[in-house]
Amino acid sequence: MSFRTHLEKLKNLNRVEKPVSKKLEASAIINELVDKPVLFEKIKESEFNVAGNIFPTKQSVADYLGCKVNELIPTITNAIENRSKPEVVEKAPCQEVEMKKIDLDKLPILFHCENDGGNYISSGVVVAKHPKYGQNLDFHRCMQIGKNKLSVRIVRKRNFDTFLNEEKEMPIAVCIGNGANVLVAAATSVDIGIDELEIANALEPLKVVKAKTFDAVIPAECEFVLEGTISLEEKADEGPFVDLTETQDTIRQEPVFTVKKITHRKNAIWQALLPGKFEHKVLMGMPREPTIFKKVNEAGVKCLDVNVNSGGCSWLHARVKIDKLQDDDGKKAIEAAFEGHKSCKHIFVVDKDIDIYDNESVEWAMATRFQADVDLIMKDKEKGSSLDPSAEPETSFTTKCGFDCTQPLVAKGKNFGKVEFPKANLKKYLK
Repeated sequence: MSFRTHLEKLKNLNRVEKPVSKKLEASAIINELVDKPVLFEKIKESEFNVAGNIFPTKQSVADYLGCKVNELIPTITNAIENRSKPEVVEKAPCQEVEMKKIDLDKLPILFHCENDGGNYISSGVVVAKHPKYGQNLDFHRCMQIGKNKLSVRIVRKRNFDTFLNEEKEMPIAVCIGNGANVLVAAATSVDIGIDELEIANALEPLKVVKAKTFDAVIPAECEFVLEGTISLEEKADEGPFVDLTETQDTIRQEPVFTVKKITHRKNAIWQALLPGKFEHKVLMGMPREPTIFKKVNEAGVKCLDVNVNSGGCSWLHARVKIDKLQDDDGKKAIEAAFEGHKSCKHIFVVDKDIDIYDNESVEWAMATRFQADVDLIMKDKEKGSSLDPSAEPETSFTTKCGFDCTQPLVAKGKNFGKVEFPKANLKKYLK
């Protein structure tokens, strides 16, 4: 199902008919709507429509993939482990129209927040191909620095960073307006050499088409495709930009992407993704849950569920629910969870009776089942996330810790379970 088809099926889509500016105004409306989808039908600076808040919750992603929220982890895990090749087509909607002149000003690239470095493509999925490793699919924010140039934030030691450091200069395509299958696949962390488009196809059938300017395949039904060359030899300022933590990231020197061709669908719809807010958090944090889930189970602990929760910026915290069978299961789960998500800073492990989606339930477990001198796992300072403003600025080193908030298998003293209160049908007693 394409991004556009999904939009057409949304029953709660808000439509804004009044002219709206791509600078601050569109992002303000998306923010005020919180998690409600919106379509802007008139952008002052562009002929194209803009849609935002399309996948702001796990429920919205589950609806797209045709599963329940509690089935997302096994669904994504299955897609990673049982990848399948998408169908290659000769003609594709994403190449219906070719812009005669490259001019990024004609696109509704949003300026999101005051003090941002510029207009930002935040929903762009980057497709690259390496002669040895094959294709890679990933998210990289792109800041407009000219009519045909963008500076691209490349996170160090990721697969695409490896590609670029080996090749120095390479062709890429930035694809905007994708379904949840492509977005989730692009956000997964998998071994180099794995083509994430095959993960996307396993999540939901996908068609791909050969890119116009280089030997790679791209999502055939995305809305826009920007093709060109990215080079380590040409760098420019990138930032400031609001990231997952809702703090403003620093200015860095990043590689420049020179756009050489722009194609799009007829009546194309630009996909906006508001940085630091619900949609950004869901698409970044949720794909880490299956990797944590897998590592905990591989450690011999029965993992029941994982929540990379929004209170931890959907990146720095993870809650892990286990069925505790051995006394050291909680601590083993903590170590395994850090292996499953190396950027995580704090891990909370709880028993099967705790609701990891409810803040009060997790805090209750910590209040009643956690003793710092016994249950706190403090790790030596190590590489964390560059998104954490409290980490060391140059190295991103941070102190990580895990909280074993599970009850002992054999209780000494008081009972650790919550008392079940009697229930009453109030309709029988109250008017």
